[in-house]
Amino acid sequence: MSDPTPITEKAVSAAVDAALAAISTAGDSAALKAARTAHAGEASPLAKLNATLRDVPADQKAALGKLVGEARGRVTQALVAQEATILAAEETARLESETVDVTAVPSRWRAGARHPLSLLMEQMSDLFISMGWEIGEGPELEHEWYNFDALNFDEDHPARAMQDTFYVEPVERHLVMRTHTSPVQIRSLLTRELPVYVAAVGRVFRTDELDATHTPVFHQIEGLAIDEGLTMAHLRGTLEHMARSLFGEGAQIRLRPNYFPFTEPSAEMDVWQPNAKGGARWVEWGGCGMVNRNVLRSAGIDPEVYQGFAFGMGIERTLQFRNDMNDMRDMVEGDIRFSQQFGMVV
Repeated sequence: MSDPTPITEKAVSAAVDAALAAISTAGDSAALKAARTAHAGEASPLAKLNATLRDVPADQKAALGKLVGEARGRVTQALVAQEATILAAEETARLESETVDVTAVPSRWRAGARHPLSLLMEQMSDLFISMGWEIGEGPELEHEWYNFDALNFDEDHPARAMQDTFYVEPVERHLVMRTHTSPVQIRSLLTRELPVYVAAVGRVFRTDELDATHTPVFHQIEGLAIDEGLTMAHLRGTLEHMARSLFGEGAQIRLRPNYFPFTEPSAEMDVWQPNAKGGARWVEWGGCGMVNRNVLRSAGIDPEVYQGFAFGMGIERTLQFRNDMNDMRDMVEGDIRFSQQFGMVV
């Protein structure tokens, strides 16, 4: 009698049931691939049963071969069917993820830009650098001596009053939020060798209400030149060059007598805008004059040997009348539409 064959209906049925269960629970291509390897690959139970066919008696080989073949066929059909189902589901999911709702309101992306004030400050700085000047810097929290005393402000000068200046507590420390960039001039005179040609660009603070023409925080540019033999003619030439660089070759300036503690003689400066909307006109631009002898003495400079001139103007005001803006508040509200009208320069 021959040895009993390991191929039985029970063994084949168990292998098929295990294969069909694994295939039916495969939810994606990766799981189905694992089920195919485990139940239809060369090391699967059905493959091992099929390999034993060569050892069965000849009179049983046909029947057992049919039994194993049909079992492997059922597993293969189940694999093909499940693969089609999984591929269809994955394709549907992919299409859904890539779907574009053409009826939805599009999200509008606006390109950002640097603020026109920043661009104007850079333009002004580059102008003075091209003339061989230096750009000076100083702290925004300044000592009262640099902000007022060294600039020849009397102790009872209105600009030193609490209603005009931000004093930092405790008041006894004599610290203020600088009201102009002129302290940079004093610091430059104390730290640089003569001659000095310095332009200071920066933020300043005053107790003004925010309205169409004022803001409590704004920017200034000031220039200081100290050398031997400087006169009002040098000052005027510098200002005319600056005006023509900013407003066009047809721009002119005029100087009207005025008073400032730190300059003597002092003048109010107007600029003629030939291309202004509504027609050419004179516009008040800033203050200027020859540096007061007391200011030179504060910095330890002999006024009998050295002379100098200084000037200053607000950058917001420059941008406002150069571009015919009606409301200065537009500059501080952060609305991108404000920058867009100047061109999206980055």
